[in-house]
Amino acid sequence: MRIVFKIKRNFWVKCFLPFYLFTCLPLSAQVGTWKNYLSYNHIEQIYASGDDIFVRASNGLYMYNQKDQSITTFDKTNGLSDTNIKLIGWSKQAKRLIAVYQNSNIDLIETNGNITNISSLYSKTMTEDKTVNHIYIEGQFAYLSTGFGIVKVNIQKAEITETYHLGKNITACSIRNNTIYAKIDDSIIISAPLSSNLLDPANWTTTEEYPVNTFIFDQKDWETYYKVISTLNPGGPKYNLFGFMRFIGGKLITSDNNNSDEVNAAIQVLKDNDWNSFETETVYEKIGRSFVNVYAVDIDPLDETHFFAGARAGLFEFKNGKFIKHYNSENSPIEAYNGTSLNHQMVTGVKYDKAGDLWLLNSNAPTQSVIKYTKSGEFVSYHVPEVMKYDGNEFTNKSNRNLSNIIIDSKGYMWFVNNSWDRPAAYRYDMNNNSCIEYYNFVNQDGTAISTTHGIRCVCEDKEGNIWFGTDLGPILLEKSQIEASNPVYTQVKVPRNDGTNYADYLLNKVDITAIAIDAGNRKWMGTNGDGVYLISADNIVQLQHFTTDNSELLSNIIHSIAINEKTGEVFFGTDNGLCSFVSDATDINTEMTEDNVWAYPNPVTPDYTGLITIVGLTFNADVKILSSNGTLIAEGRSNGGSFTWDGKDKNGNRVASGLYIVATATSEGKKGTVCKIAIIR
Repeated sequence: MRIVFKIKRNFWVKCFLPFYLFTCLPLSAQVGTWKNYLSYNHIEQIYASGDDIFVRASNGLYMYNQKDQSITTFDKTNGLSDTNIKLIGWSKQAKRLIAVYQNSNIDLIETNGNITNISSLYSKTMTEDKTVNHIYIEGQFAYLSTGFGIVKVNIQKAEITETYHLGKNITACSIRNNTIYAKIDDSIIISAPLSSNLLDPANWTTTEEYPVNTFIFDQKDWETYYKVISTLNPGGPKYNLFGFMRFIGGKLITSDNNNSDEVNAAIQVLKDNDWNSFETETVYEKIGRSFVNVYAVDIDPLDETHFFAGARAGLFEFKNGKFIKHYNSENSPIEAYNGTSLNHQMVTGVKYDKAGDLWLLNSNAPTQSVIKYTKSGEFVSYHVPEVMKYDGNEFTNKSNRNLSNIIIDSKGYMWFVNNSWDRPAAYRYDMNNNSCIEYYNFVNQDGTAISTTHGIRCVCEDKEGNIWFGTDLGPILLEKSQIEASNPVYTQVKVPRNDGTNYADYLLNKVDITAIAIDAGNRKWMGTNGDGVYLISADNIVQLQHFTTDNSELLSNIIHSIAINEKTGEVFFGTDNGLCSFVSDATDINTEMTEDNVWAYPNPVTPDYTGLITIVGLTFNADVKILSSNGTLIAEGRSNGGSFTWDGKDKNGNRVASGLYIVATATSEGKKGTVCKIAIIR
């Protein structure tokens, strides 16, 4: 049988290889696959096992092999159970690494890549603080110091063997001379003989005398290997900060949009799997003040190396990733929230128009709001009364507190929102005539007021020209027929229950929608504040996907931003734990379909492949039929944007036999043709 199989496979390869080479294009990621883009920049812990060295860096994990100098990164897509690793420890006896996550989940990792999860501490319902503060390794056991006591893990057997509920926040523990010592809040030491019943808190006593090296832990691996490890490049971004994202011209442009003063600004660009981190750490030295919280970034349409970033301290200009100039109240119309503070001149939105002029939003400012920086280098300030409605402590009728999320729609209007509790609103601004419409009192089609309290999170335009707002009460749709209305009626899409009644529910009612992106198939990707990501159909009434950390490789259920590469269908999710992506089945459309611009992957389909076969380069809403070589209809459907996926099965659900299959298409206008062939090898 093996010999027959090899001959048969070689026969098909021989038949179809010339065709495959002729039609081969750069490989694309398989539809339905996930990818993590994690930072490994900041080295935190190092543990060695022979030639293999485990490194925890930026709360991620990788392994370096000294012999072949290979680097293996670990994440949810290749076996880890979670993300954001807080601590690791190595057991020489068990030959396993223990990794404890921020949420107290536990993985045991071997050098061959095998991973075993222990979720009992993570999943246990308890009122005490489960946070793990320290790992102490003794033989095959790991002693985890937690907010309520100590958890003893048998690394060899992959189980929790004992839990010592001490009712104290244990910051570290150690075993010396058959006695276990535990440190409480860095000031008090308690101990107990190992021979005693450690489950009984009464056997633990306060002690003032203990060996001097009790809480001095082995740093040999760190001291031995840090110099080598610091020279490695595991890839990935420099920071796990992705509060803002845009995909422009083949580049994913990102910034932190982080409100913490303790986190330095981060501007990072992904292109062709390579990351470029902008020079931000040295900005403080050049301007003499903190450079934090980059709200938004945009790229000059006239020069792809030229960027502007809106930040808490004003507007920042970059060229080839290098900082070149800073604009604030001293050299531009930009104002501080109180008129004087150089550290709080909030440029919360930036967006280039097609002509190459930069538009920026100055939030929480006494007299400024919308400002244009022309391609000739001049600032033009516009008075927009509709956004000057915030009463602060220092001034009245200031610009609203968080004007953000600028988009320019298909008609050339600029839209943005006020993502703040003080006046939740969205705005349509006519850049040519300096006129603005405020969308504020939201009443749906049933006459019900939508009383959002936390601001309008985001705004986007779908492929039909409708405008979507994300709110803490769910998505709100402003249909294109209502955009020009003096008293617009807003739509909360009704989704039929399909339970035999005539009842329907509002789409994602009361779900906090933090980000919305529209893919090439006019489907809506909606990120949430704690409920993961939803994919809604083009007709808005079918929930196609709901990704969470429990059912997917999504890094977190808290989504800050979403961006889509329409050429490949890759959807990027910026979370509070970093960046990940999902390859969807919707890609950019073509205006016509020919043998030169429509192709399938993988092609040929080899015996070991069981995933979806993807055809890309189609027109919008194209009719697609898969035919056998004798013209039998195998499968059919319509494209999502410019893509169509086939599971390699016939209409009865059976895997098709080896052969050459024809992709026949028809445009929405009825123009038919054969544009692609797929070789199947079984």
